[in-house]
Amino acid sequence: MTLSTASRTAARRTTARLDALVGEVREAVGRGLPPELTAYLVAERLAPFLGESDLLTGEQRQGDPDRYRQHVLHAESDGSFSVVALVWLPGQVTPIHDHVSWCVTGVLEGEESERRYRLVSDGTTARLVATEHVVNAQGTVCGFAPPGDIHRVRNNCTSTAISLHVYGADIARLGTSIRRVYKLPADR
Repeated sequence: MTLSTASRTAARRTTARLDALVGEVREAVGRGLPPELTAYLVAERLAPFLGESDLLTGEQRQGDPDRYRQHVLHAESDGSFSVVALVWLPGQVTPIHDHVSWCVTGVLEGEESERRYRLVSDGTTARLVATEHVVNAQGTVCGFAPPGDIHRVRNNCTSTAISLHVYGADIARLGTSIRRVYKLPADR
């Protein structure tokens, strides 16, 4: 099965509520606006769906005991956006990273802790400076566009956290939204 076939198969396993969200995102992305404005419009569309218990199937709510799990829910056929669910079991964390495109995230269940960073260089050495620590609770929506999107996300709770991510790229084809992982010295 090719990735595009897998994406189409996955799309048939969606809920009516998710199909409605995809339609809303398609309309916002279809305007062809700059990344920051697109992220803002997508965030407005995503927010009302975060309280809906019928947005994901049971399978799409399943985590992985070894690492946070990515479920690609939809990849637009023209590659303009993807909708992904990330399922975080307690204690799971990403590396410090940035992204291939604009992104909007919304917490469907639980909460996520996010540490944001800025890259600082003196020309010979570089390091990451923490700029903000945010706890994103259920219903929280945020968006960003590169550059300036360096962060680490973790589930500090004792229960599962699930977040929806809308990316301005074909994640089914790319396999990940991460552009670069940073292994530089970083503020805690």
